Amino acid sequence: MSDKYLIIGPSWLGDMVMAQSLFMMLRKRHPKAVIHVTALPFCVPLVKRMPEVDKVIPIPFGHGQLRVLARRRFGKALAAEHYTEALILPHSFKSALIPFFAGIPVRRGWLGESRHFVLNQIWKNKKPFPLMVDQYRALAWDPKDEDAPRSSDGIEQKLLPALSTDLENAKDVYARLGGGSTEKILALCPGASYGPAKKWPAESFAAVASWWIGRGGRAVIMGAGKERDDAAAILSALPPEVKAGCLDLTGKTAITDSVDLMGLAEAVLTNDSGLMHVAAATGRPVVAVFGSSTPGYTPPLTEKTEILQTDIKCRPCFRRTCKYGHYKCLRDITPEMAEDALLKLLSGGSEAGSGNA
Repeated sequence: MSDKYLIIGPSWLGDMVMAQSLFMMLRKRHPKAVIHVTALPFCVPLVKRMPEVDKVIPIPFGHGQLRVLARRRFGKALAAEHYTEALILPHSFKSALIPFFAGIPVRRGWLGESRHFVLNQIWKNKKPFPLMVDQYRALAWDPKDEDAPRSSDGIEQKLLPALSTDLENAKDVYARLGGGSTEKILALCPGASYGPAKKWPAESFAAVASWWIGRGGRAVIMGAGKERDDAAAILSALPPEVKAGCLDLTGKTAITDSVDLMGLAEAVLTNDSGLMHVAAATGRPVVAVFGSSTPGYTPPLTEKTEILQTDIKCRPCFRRTCKYGHYKCLRDITPEMAEDALLKLLSGGSEAGSGNA
């Protein structure tokens, strides 16, 4: 009998992209395995772009909702699938309840939130696995196995996420939403759901967009509807003579359209966000700005990247907002630094940025 996995996927877009590395590893180690992944509804179309996944199961609960009885009913319904193993990627107690109620014999995850009795294979020490993606990859093994890795260095096959893209759909969407030439597109991703401490100033994005357009390119602002204010701030900061070269697509595309549109970009300039991971997984050259967070934990998983960060003493603080109010970790990163990074990437001068796994 082949292994049949139920993977409880993460709740954040970028984390789900990183999780693909685990799916790829499972598929390589167990070619005949069946892999099912649970996902919040907004992530379902994204997971469908991961060829390693046989089935995506929408989670009928909102992010953060406990709803024990509903999780019990959901788990009992999944029992008919006869899964052999469950891998629980989030560290919360509630995320481990579904496999427990489904009666899956192997339930593996990292120690967290007093969930000892709902897991029976527990990874405990994260320090040897500083990258989130390596914490995901480690779940491919029972921690008691002799061949299980004891650190990130022990994971030999570090497969990088690779989302399927449809360039014909990208061109259709781009044309329908008012795009012109698809040559020399710079994708701008100014959003960050976590909070302002991850957001590079809009005027800095605008300065780079103006420079890019002045060199004969086109800037495209990407993001969800909640990023419309970020896009508006960039547009208002652009000199009038270059505004026609900047297209705002925030809130106008589905996640799969965003994946495809990334494939049209010559390069991507982004905050540490879900779209940063999407861009990396489409193989685009990525210049990533890190403020309160660090590429030592969640870097863009691509060899084509340049990381922009400062070395001030108070970072990384991992806060949503700056407790000092100065956001110096972001403001000290100049547009010229981003422009130099883009030129370096596009000239082939960067083979592996500082944030690579």
